[in-house]
Amino acid sequence: MSPVIANYMEVRAAIDAAAREAHRDPAEIRLLAVSKTFPVEPIRELYDAGVRAFGESRVTELAEKAARLPEDIEWHFIGRLQSNKARKAVQLAKVIHSVDSAALLERLDRIAGEERKRPAVLLEVNVSGEASKAGVPVAELEPFARRAAACANLDFRGFMTMAPFDAEPVKIAAIFELLRLTRDELEAKLGRELPELSMGMSGDYEIAARHGSTIVRVGTLIFGTR
Repeated sequence: MSPVIANYMEVRAAIDAAAREAHRDPAEIRLLAVSKTFPVEPIRELYDAGVRAFGESRVTELAEKAARLPEDIEWHFIGRLQSNKARKAVQLAKVIHSVDSAALLERLDRIAGEERKRPAVLLEVNVSGEASKAGVPVAELEPFARRAAACANLDFRGFMTMAPFDAEPVKIAAIFELLRLTRDELEAKLGRELPELSMGMSGDYEIAARHGSTIVRVGTLIFGTR
């Protein structure tokens, strides 16, 4: 077994254990292998082992890899999306995690209609309030979510957030829990299911698994140090 496959399996096992501790079904949580900056070879190793979901943060890199790897890979775009790269993201990504403005949302909706695509989108939420973080503040999320729900060409599935890198575990847990509770409230207000919460990375994915995440985004622990 190659190191990258062993790493993936170790992370998957830790997610399952954390979910069970929180009385959650481990099957509710997907492990997204964040392959940004890594070459195609370890991605192909994981693909050959049955992994299909990979995350990229640059559209150019995503396009290069998609051209060299099997067509049935489920690409997730997780980085800051520039408006001039939106069309390529729509063409290539099944899920776009980082929709952080009404302007980007409307551009994606228009382009998706033109391309006859219907990508899943997650709205990025700045739960922690850090100035360095992208995303919409929790207090402004309801009108943003209503606009997303009205987009005919986008499959609005839920939300994404990032916790502070140096925060204590209890604070990280509170951030993830707040987004989960906010999502639950918005489901009731909008009258629709919003099943996806993209929360947790290599440093805090087990906390996220305990507090509502349905997609954890793990790169370093799988592929190694960048």
